[in-house]
Amino acid sequence: MTDSTETPSGLPDFDPFKFQSSLKEIGERSQRLIEEFYNQEKDQITHMDPAKLADPGILDPNNIQEAFTSLFTAMMSNPQKFAEAQANLWQTHMNLWQTTAKRMMGEAVEPVVKAGPRDKRFRDSEWDENVVFDYIKQSYLLTANWLNQAVDEAEDLGDEERRKVEFYTRQYVDAISPSNFVMTNPQVLRETLSSNGENLVNGLENLLEDLERGHGKLNIKQTDMDFFKVGENIALTPGKVVFQNDIIQLLQYTPTTDEVYTTPLLIFPPWINKFYILDLRPENSFIKYFLDKGYSIFVVSWVNPDKKLAEKTFEDYMFEGVFAALDAVKAATGEQEVNTIGYCIGGTMLSASLAYMAKKKINKVKSATFFAAQTDFTEAGELKVFIDEEQLQSLEREIDASGGYLEGTTMANTFNMLRSNDLIWSYVVNNYLMGKDPTRFDLLFWNADATRMPKNVHMFYLRKCYLENALAEGKMELGGVTLDLSKVKTPIYLQSSKDDHIAPYRSVYKSTHLFGGEINFMVAGSGHIAGVINHPAAGKYQYWTNPDLPGTVEEWWEGATEHPGSWWDEWELWLRAKSGDKVPARVPGEGQLDILEDAPGSFVRVMS
Repeated sequence: MTDSTETPSGLPDFDPFKFQSSLKEIGERSQRLIEEFYNQEKDQITHMDPAKLADPGILDPNNIQEAFTSLFTAMMSNPQKFAEAQANLWQTHMNLWQTTAKRMMGEAVEPVVKAGPRDKRFRDSEWDENVVFDYIKQSYLLTANWLNQAVDEAEDLGDEERRKVEFYTRQYVDAISPSNFVMTNPQVLRETLSSNGENLVNGLENLLEDLERGHGKLNIKQTDMDFFKVGENIALTPGKVVFQNDIIQLLQYTPTTDEVYTTPLLIFPPWINKFYILDLRPENSFIKYFLDKGYSIFVVSWVNPDKKLAEKTFEDYMFEGVFAALDAVKAATGEQEVNTIGYCIGGTMLSASLAYMAKKKINKVKSATFFAAQTDFTEAGELKVFIDEEQLQSLEREIDASGGYLEGTTMANTFNMLRSNDLIWSYVVNNYLMGKDPTRFDLLFWNADATRMPKNVHMFYLRKCYLENALAEGKMELGGVTLDLSKVKTPIYLQSSKDDHIAPYRSVYKSTHLFGGEINFMVAGSGHIAGVINHPAAGKYQYWTNPDLPGTVEEWWEGATEHPGSWWDEWELWLRAKSGDKVPARVPGEGQLDILEDAPGSFVRVMS
């Protein structure tokens, strides 16, 4: 009999009796989990309207089956090409068998396939050093690459179908990675043996907690949600709420300089997330950095809507959001015009508002900067996978069932799928297989602190922008006005990010030929968040500039110049030229607006 202190694995803490006990506990908890899930699903189906249950959209809300049917039809229409592809797959696996056999005999061999440089799944040394795990890894990579390539090369597929099958094939390929399973992940195996299975017990407990928090739906915890408190250790820059209506609170920040530029700066964040992405911590706060540069900063904090606001429209968000904020800043400062920033969907709304003002000959905005914001949605990236008429109808049913608003977790889960290995499967491994708690990370707390959205606002945005591209094509109507972006003569600064999956830089670039005035365009390193929130003190990433705006973004890249670090200071030079002379610093409450409460306000504290 093997002593518990001497095991063939070399793991001195392994105790087979404790391990057996852990397995028993895992089995009991798993049975309870399955029973609860089964009962919940059964109850949901029992109480569902029979007419809805007969709707095929209930079982396939993302309309995947039709796309994959088209794929299989396209593949079978050319059986010779499909047979050649299968033969190639067989040959690559034979090559892997041969190199593995040589390696087992002590011969040095080059791997048949390698993981990408950004692939974090196979960083544990055992994936390379242990011949068995190396074989498992390479076998998976060969099959995954083959499957993705086969889909990519399929003929006779429409653009929409191709996007969908490529996206969901990648989701499948990511899900079956050997790193996601206990017996094929060396790191998980080591932890299981050294902890006598306690990691799996703890992981199951984490899974149960995530299901409970998601009310039966898996809501993966990405960070310590109890540690961060808005206004206590996150969103700390001092300021006051100086205006409020049904849709927004307006924050005016306390100046940090004796003098400020004449023209105030008003920021419109996206309403699908909370504004404090711009103010996570003092050392990476966009707001604090530019307060210290001498700007009067106002930020819109959008409401986290409930059933009472379910009937609000996109038009309401323009009038009660953008225009109400512009009027409030004027009352607070006495200035007729302001510089503005629109982030993501907040930028799309700002674009539409500028077009409305241009048509009405209203002059309230001196300049507009757009962070990762789109106006032309023809190349809007992988989010278009989720947007066709069938899926939008399914989404409407979901929103109606929720009381007229879209749950915040729905959009958060969608964004997570765009980077599933980093934002889903890495946490499955860490939380459920390793049995660990996720690290404390302010950005991921913000990412999970999503907001709800009224049905009319969200469906208008998806249909008019993503599905119809109405804003770019001059067909969108708001407030009785048909919007024409070419009439906008306001100076524009377009920020984009090289690895942005939500607002791809090539999509943002299309705006350079839509507005009618002075336009600047740049590309930052990293993605949708880190490309924007990149404090100069961090010394990270880079950015590219080119004063010329040729017909395509590919031509723009050819003449672009790369600069190290953050783009903030270069943009500040552009903004400074449009901000006027210095005046005594403006303190919240000294204008025509009374102080309502301290920043960050009450709207931002409402969690979904």
